[in-house]
Amino acid sequence: MSKAGDLYGQSLYDLAVEENLSDEILGEMEVVKQIFKENPDYITLLSEPSVPKNERLQLVDQAFDNSLQPYLMNFIKILIEKGLLREFSACQKRFRKSYNEDHGIADALVTTAVKLDEKQLSLLKDKLEKISGKKILLEQKTDPNVYGGVRVDLEGQLFDGTVKGRLSELRRRVDETVI
Repeated sequence: MSKAGDLYGQSLYDLAVEENLSDEILGEMEVVKQIFKENPDYITLLSEPSVPKNERLQLVDQAFDNSLQPYLMNFIKILIEKGLLREFSACQKRFRKSYNEDHGIADALVTTAVKLDEKQLSLLKDKLEKISGKKILLEQKTDPNVYGGVRVDLEGQLFDGTVKGRLSELRRRVDETVI
């Protein structure tokens, strides 16, 4: 994460907590992050120094038309004014990280060769919640290169039960034995 993203994201989070708006602002930040991700040209336009600052700010007003919480709207405008709008994603990550810490939530990335069904995801989520003692937010990713099994990245801790992971471990052991 960038230094500016950390600083600005944490500042917005602190304000949101103080004003009891952390849930609302987090939800809106995730929507805005997705909009920016799907429309990279929009960020380029809002970051373009040749477009007068007041015009860029008006574009944001028109785009979101009072649909965002005023603190978040002003936050986006500050990023535009400071030339830091490209840091919005890092700010959102920092906000989410602080929110998760305060609410006992952990993010987990689950990687499998084929998509898991809802029942499988629910069972995995329950197991991870027992292991971590936290509420788990699961993100699922498919990668045919894992061949089979499940790999979970839970707050930087890797649980690799994939066929590819087992083969790599077996290969490493064989190499150590032979050498």
